[in-house]
Amino acid sequence: MTDNRPGSEQPGHIPDGSAGEDRWLLVAVAGMLSFVAMLDMSIVNVALADIADGLHVSAATAQWAVLGYQLPVVALLLPVGRRLDGVGMRSAVLVATAGFALCSALAAAAPWAAWLIVARIGQGVFGAVLFVLMPVLAIRSVRPERRGRAMSVPATLGPLGALTGPAVGGLLLDHLGWHAVFLVKIPFCALALVVARRAMPPDGALRRPDRRSAAEALLVATGVAALLLALTLASDRPAWLVLALAAVPPLWWWLRGPGGRPVTGVLRVSGLFRAHGAVLTLAAGFAAMHYVVALHLQRDDGVSATTTGLTVLAHPLGMGLAGPLGGRLADRYGARPTAVTGAAFTAAGLVLLVPLGGDWSPLDVAWRLALAGIGMGLNGGPTQALVMGAAPPEWTATVGSTVQFARSLGFVLGPALATAAWGLAGPADGVHAALAVAATAACLAVPLVALPARRPAVGPEKTTDAASAARR
Repeated sequence: MTDNRPGSEQPGHIPDGSAGEDRWLLVAVAGMLSFVAMLDMSIVNVALADIADGLHVSAATAQWAVLGYQLPVVALLLPVGRRLDGVGMRSAVLVATAGFALCSALAAAAPWAAWLIVARIGQGVFGAVLFVLMPVLAIRSVRPERRGRAMSVPATLGPLGALTGPAVGGLLLDHLGWHAVFLVKIPFCALALVVARRAMPPDGALRRPDRRSAAEALLVATGVAALLLALTLASDRPAWLVLALAAVPPLWWWLRGPGGRPVTGVLRVSGLFRAHGAVLTLAAGFAAMHYVVALHLQRDDGVSATTTGLTVLAHPLGMGLAGPLGGRLADRYGARPTAVTGAAFTAAGLVLLVPLGGDWSPLDVAWRLALAGIGMGLNGGPTQALVMGAAPPEWTATVGSTVQFARSLGFVLGPALATAAWGLAGPADGVHAALAVAATAACLAVPLVALPARRPAVGPEKTTDAASAARR
């Protein structure tokens, strides 16, 4: 039952099923912003050469137009999730969306490289907030029996944004120049701002972070940034993996402190570690597959860039078609069976890709990619509904951040592992070894999501107390 007394609503509360009302317009906002935030993870890659020429800098400096966004996005997910629990949802959405759009405009107007990098870092900070908020906004906007459908919207549109980024960026680059890859997101942000401002009820203002919160955020961001840099740079030089050792002290200190204990505590109470493992391994398999297939078709088989793009497009096409179906199946038959089925389809598609050879036609590759895409579409929304639905209501932002962190880490880890396997196996068997890594990661996700979470010893009424105790 809902307490309707004045002042009983939690900060950021959105009237949902308890009032018999589903706010699908807000779910659409969550999907739109997820698409835009993930689009920005990949769209700039195709413009790096033009950015380097336009700003008269080296290719290595231009690369920071990508890293400047990606690093803060992933590095700040965990501290942002902790910070957003209990704050005004409407205020957070409006501030993050406006900040994201403003930094996009500043990046497009950059007269020199330093300006561009600073703007991209700011955009990454606001992007981290959006990544955490979107699943929370989607799940709070509908009744519990509609969660599968609601969560499938951002869970499907987000990865589709990442997959379509290079194609959209290429078109903009050819016709409008590199500035357009930053400006293209602003109309979507403006529309989201208008809808969110009108559809979301007023709530509490955001609190400025205190000194301790800022110190904790800096600690975990330092550790995660070191880890991501090590994995990213190791694809060219494995010696960079040594940098990962620098991530251990700050992350260990954070996990043992007042900022990290609530994160591990709430996951332990909710029994969600295995589900997070499934998210990570499936993302790693997907990212490794996408990286290896595109590289093999162009470099080894001599397939044109256009044909490669159309072939790889089979994966997001299957994902986009299956995403809404996955949500409906989850609401009707349960989130876990649907998520397991999706993971199994993805694993099957990647296993069938392992024997990839030069005698394969693009169609041979495309239908296997489509099968894996269908699995990703069936899995994404139900898995997020499973995880977010099990979280205590006052900890949804924290759990949302841990899910996004697991997925982001998988996106980075997959290509790094595939590159290492390719190099160790040699030119003759490298592709098969790299795809075997991708398939193995996807296969691991099936039992991880299939096994139900162990019920905690505390009863449901003590969940909040146990989670609260984790703060201390």
